[in-house]
Amino acid sequence: MIKDEIMQNNVNTNIFDTALEQVSLEVDRMLSASPWIIRSYTRHLARSTGKFIRAASVIACAQDEEGNIPDRAVKLAVAVEILHLATLVHDDIIDDADLRRGELTLQKKYGKRTAVICGDYLLCMALKLTASLSERSDADEYMDLQMPDYLSRVCLGELNQHVNNGNIDLSVHQYLRIISGKTAALFEACFFAGAALVTKDRQTLRKFARLGRNIGMIFQLTDDCMDFEETKEAVKKPVQSDYEQNVITLPLIHAFNNLPDFSLKAKEQKLSREEINEAVRNTGGLTYTRFVAGRYYNKSLELIRTLDITAEKADRLKMILDRSYRLIS
Repeated sequence: MIKDEIMQNNVNTNIFDTALEQVSLEVDRMLSASPWIIRSYTRHLARSTGKFIRAASVIACAQDEEGNIPDRAVKLAVAVEILHLATLVHDDIIDDADLRRGELTLQKKYGKRTAVICGDYLLCMALKLTASLSERSDADEYMDLQMPDYLSRVCLGELNQHVNNGNIDLSVHQYLRIISGKTAALFEACFFAGAALVTKDRQTLRKFARLGRNIGMIFQLTDDCMDFEETKEAVKKPVQSDYEQNVITLPLIHAFNNLPDFSLKAKEQKLSREEINEAVRNTGGLTYTRFVAGRYYNKSLELIRTLDITAEKADRLKMILDRSYRLIS
């Protein structure tokens, strides 16, 4: 009995890994086979694709009780990764970033105008791929679920961050609202959409959406800490740069809240990186950020426990959760 269960788990693991590999291959194919006028740019982007944690989220949530994964989940996961890549291209333009995953950014190598157009093209690719789901006759029920407009939430989150650039008085609550849009909304969409392929129960879908949002929050808080703790070589992108780009993150907000004189100085003049690092260190800004992330982690664990899913699927979701959290724990 135990042997049979182990064999079944291995089969299901292979199904999951195979689906994720299909996503990777299809993303690479789409980027490498773009129309010739844009192909050199999209092929450049193909060299710096990420770890596909969002795609893994879609696929994990879409696994049924037998461990099988609908074909549409793979297509949806590809669309999510293309969409995410589009947001990164636009982020790099806004941040004037030089590196992304160890490669020159598109805007650095080819210029901002080209990068803007390529980002828009990627967005169109993702939307076209998502729309093609409705070509299947059994997709109507999925569309009737009226999936929230997550993409607009991502855009509004980015705009909210931009509006608050350099805002020394940014509160913790305001900051969490910003990242719930610009980062967490896409994770929420991944979990909701994946689950919607295998269940119609509204309460279950709300739980999956909430789980995705929590993991997205953890993911961004992880990034906040990495800006202070990691090196450019380790993460293959610029670090020690958020404040220099007028982006105020949670570790610094905590320092401002606990050092009134430091906050006042920041309003009067630009702070040096050494001053920022010292203030964050002295006030325990990174410890506080980990604490906030830990609260989202614990809420996520409890949500997974309440889901009526197989032990294998629960383990898969916890693996994604741990992958987001362990970087700062």
